[in-house]
Formats: sequence, structure tokens, C-alpha cells
Amino acid sequence: MTHDPISGRRLGVLISGRGSNLQALIDAIADGRLDATIAVVISNRDGVEGLERARRAGIEAICVSHRGWPSRDDYDRALVNELQARQVDVVCLAGFMRILGAPMIAAFPKRVLNIHPALLPSFPGVDAQRQALEHGVKIAGVTVHLVTSDLDSGPIVLQRAVPVLDEDTEDTLSARILVEEHRAYPEAVTIVLDEAWAIEGRRFVRLGRREGAASTARPPAGN
Repeated sequence: MTHDPISGRRLGVLISGRGSNLQALIDAIADGRLDATIAVVISNRDGVEGLERARRAGIEAICVSHRGWPSRDDYDRALVNELQARQVDVVCLAGFMRILGAPMIAAFPKRVLNIHPALLPSFPGVDAQRQALEHGVKIAGVTVHLVTSDLDSGPIVLQRAVPVLDEDTEDTLSARILVEEHRAYPEAVTIVLDEAWAIEGRRFVRLGRREGAASTARPPAGN
């Protein structure tokens, strides 16, 4: 199925911590590389740095704790309600340490993006950089993918490779991968918003810009 450029450009960003990839999106919007608006930032943990990043940028930032809900799906529905109340078009997971289920995927079909610090399908889940080092790979990297019901298994929008050095530690490799994350995420969001694309099996196939797609040359949308 072909997906034309998305007319709505309101992002909802889900975080659990410091929000460095959130900051990359904020910066890309501010300097015109990403033509979008961040409508809301939601964290499942209160008091985290990412919420303050958003508020400093004039973005609404709220905590919706994952604790106390009867089920994971009930928590997902609460997130969906908050996102839909703000007319969010695309959901960006930026260090959100929760597995999303059917309610979120159904509410935003093929419009939930995640960024993962590995070249999927290698090293899904947590501690991807440590997994890469322990396995002895020579190339690591970052993946931006569409979210499905299977962990870190959705169609891949964009990948960037990072060499693994013999002297690398988990910290040094993580730091170099993070630099590429901050470049890759705004670019991947732009692809999903501005280009026509199709899902063929597991493949995300770019079909190029279509007439009527927004141009990043326009003044950036406000927050």
C-alpha cells in the first residue's frame, strides 16, 4: 500500500528520561530541517530532564505514569487519549522505555516511529551497545523504524552505520552512536512526513516526494 505525504504535521513525542533525541527534533524544527510542530511531550516518569527540555522550548510536557493501570492496554489507551486530544499525526518514541501494544498501533497505524541504537535486526531490546561489543561486531549503528506489535521489528525507515573500534567501551560506542541518532531521527521523520512510501513485506520503500508535500525550505512551524 502506498502512503502519500502526510498532511498533518503535529508530532507527539514519548520519553522516559533525558530526552536527547527529543532535543534533536526540537533543534531540527527550530533551524528548518524538519517542518513539523511538537504538539506534546509525554513521559511515563515524572521529573525527568526531557520534560524540562520541552518546557524550555515552549512545548506542552506532561507525565502519564505507567503505574496503577489494570493492564498495559489500559495505559496505552490513556496515552492515545492524550495524543488524540492534541490532534497528533505522528508519534515519535525518543527513549520511551515501554513496549506499546495494540491500542496505540491501531490509533496511529504506520505512524509510530522508534529509534534504536543498533543496526536492526541485530541486537534488539535493551543494552544494544553492550550486546554489540560482546558479540564482537565491527560495525554498529542506529535504526529508525515503524513500530509494530513485535519488539524492534517494524519496517526500517533509515539506518546509519558506526564503526566499532578495538578500544571501545560501552560508553564510548554509545556516545558515537548517539551523534548519529541525533542526525538520523529528524531525517527519518521528514521522510515519513514528506515522501510517498510503501510497505512491501518487511521493507519500507521510498517512492520520492509527491506534489503537495511540504517543503523544509518553508519557515519552520512554531511549537
